[in-house]
Amino acid sequence: MPLPRRGVLTGWGSFPIAESDIYRPEKIAELAAVVTSNSTSVIARGAGRAYGDAALNGGNRVVDMQRLSRMLAFDSESGLLRCEAGVTIGEIIDVFLRRGFFPPVVPGTQFVTLGGSVAADVHGKSHHRDSSLGNHVTSIDLMLASGEVRRCSREENSDLFWATVGGMGLTGTILEVELRLRRVESAWFDGEISMAANIDEAIETFERTERQYGYSVAWIDCAGTRGSLGRSIVNLGNVASRQSLPPPLRQEPFKVPPRMHPTVPFNLPSFALSSLGIKTFNTAYYAMHRAGPKLFDYQTFFFPLDAIRKWNRIYGTRGFLQYQCVWPLSESRAGLIETLEAIARWGGGSFLTVLKKFGPQDGMLSFPMPGYTLALDFPITRELMEFLDRLDEMVVKRGGRVYLAKDARLRPEVFRAMYPKAGRWLEIKRGVDPENRFSSNLARRIGLPGGE
Repeated sequence: MPLPRRGVLTGWGSFPIAESDIYRPEKIAELAAVVTSNSTSVIARGAGRAYGDAALNGGNRVVDMQRLSRMLAFDSESGLLRCEAGVTIGEIIDVFLRRGFFPPVVPGTQFVTLGGSVAADVHGKSHHRDSSLGNHVTSIDLMLASGEVRRCSREENSDLFWATVGGMGLTGTILEVELRLRRVESAWFDGEISMAANIDEAIETFERTERQYGYSVAWIDCAGTRGSLGRSIVNLGNVASRQSLPPPLRQEPFKVPPRMHPTVPFNLPSFALSSLGIKTFNTAYYAMHRAGPKLFDYQTFFFPLDAIRKWNRIYGTRGFLQYQCVWPLSESRAGLIETLEAIARWGGGSFLTVLKKFGPQDGMLSFPMPGYTLALDFPITRELMEFLDRLDEMVVKRGGRVYLAKDARLRPEVFRAMYPKAGRWLEIKRGVDPENRFSSNLARRIGLPGGE
């Protein structure tokens, strides 16, 4: 078994912090030795981009999967790619975009591993058409607590497949993933920017354009009130065909301009994200945009924050929480208004607020449901946890839920109310991990097995 190092880990939000024994296996046999050792519980960790505590395991073991990062096979006819779990979304893009293929679903950053993306069942700007990443995964090789490697798909070990997709790494360690890449003709998105004066106009834009555009996302000004509550900038787009590109781009349709990558050099002081500062930023950001046609390169459209290295330092040493919730379609408008009004009354504000529309979804612990989802970034303050508890109550009463991959404070009873399929998931978990070998800070906090 490889020797661990004792170290302190945190999620991308820099909150909470946990000390663990950290292993970095380079071979499957080394990983098996770590998993089957019954000294303490274990959880896999990818690139550390989960916001909360899903990849933390305080006082126990963490397996860093980033060295298990080989691309194993690709079929250019079907688009099927098989990779080890430590391969990142960005690495897949770097290799296959120039060949005319792109991942079928991508989250808001390319710096996430494929294994972590499956464990969180990530979603993107096309969920209303494409569902989540799990919908495009054809099989998973999963290492169980016994060290056995089991292949899971819709046809083979299907219950375990759906328990692992979105299962936050708690059914076993994902070794390999096979997914179907999508053919594309360019690295560009042909779309438009639409300005919405309030939340009703934003929803109307999503509804009106969902058949026209495969990708849609809105930035919301959380400082808006009354008639401007929820005023938004809505980005819409489709992958551009080669022929639709301007002649200079048509010659090299997969080439995009190089980006500048400034780095936040240190943790900023807390006053940088005061309520006044957040309001000023939101007002200026809204004012600098104009409605109209837009040609986006894929990096600008999908990964705007990736242009700023270590942007989480903006929130200082105390860190931040990203609170992402979703409401059923029939409750989404009322839930959005209720939440945005509550934030305005509270006065804390969110530096970055994102709105998307979800479509149908499979899975047991997967986050999306048909409806609208809101993601908010809050600096850690003494008052924040109590405020988010109030938001939880609002979400639960309307049949919604909070995203586990971004959570760091949900209570067990609230989790059970939000995830009604958790009982079935627990049955499958007990069948493959009867001793609760796989656990995490998240599991212990929300009362899943291994959390006792």
